[in-house]
This record gives sequence, structure tokens and C-alpha cells, in this order.
Amino acid sequence: MKCYRDLVVWQHGIDLVVNVYDLSKRFPAGERYVLCSQIQRAAISIQANIAEGHARASGKEFLHFLSISLGSLAELETHLIIAHKLSYLGTDEIDAIFDRTDMLGRGLRNLQKSMHKKVNQ
Repeated sequence: MKCYRDLVVWQHGIDLVVNVYDLSKRFPAGERYVLCSQIQRAAISIQANIAEGHARASGKEFLHFLSISLGSLAELETHLIIAHKLSYLGTDEIDAIFDRTDMLGRGLRNLQKSMHKKVNQ
């Protein structure tokens, strides 16, 4: 793999960011600089850390950045749960986006396992 853009997990993450932005457009105006901003930054951080880690010189550094990506994913899910509890997202919306975050989390953990094997060879 030559480029982080070739990683399926990164590609799925970009789709998640677009989905998050679409959902957050419907939040109340008062949330634009608070919860909206937090949700958007957490979603962006997932892919940014995959890209940055891939660009690093070592597999151990990549693993570190994949761990940060998983942390950002958990942060995003937490913010989305808050948005749902505040009735900014409906049940169908939260279920659909959690299907995406679950898939992305599985992909990140699988990539971590693969990198662990390479690093420990």
C-alpha cells in the first residue's frame, strides 16, 4: 500500500465525516460552536490520525496514531449519544450512524492487528 488514501478504513472514515456534517447541519444554531464543532472535529480527527500515522517512519508510530483514531471514534460516539439525548438526532439517525461507527471501529482494530503482526516480526 503506497498511500493512506488506499486504506479502506480511511475511505469509510471520510464517508462518515460527510454523514456527520450532514447530520450536524440540522442541530440548533446555538450548538454550532459547541456540540456541532466537537462532533465535526472528532470525526475529522479519525481520518487525520490514520493519514498522519501512515506517513510516519515506523509501524510503532502508525499503531500509536491508530490508537488515537480509535479514541477519536469513541469521542465522536459519545458526542452523538449526547446529541440523541438532547433530541437533535432521531433513533433511526443514531442507529444508522452507529452502524457506520461500528464498521469503522472494526476496520481500525483489524488494521491494528495487522500492524502489530508486522511490527512484531
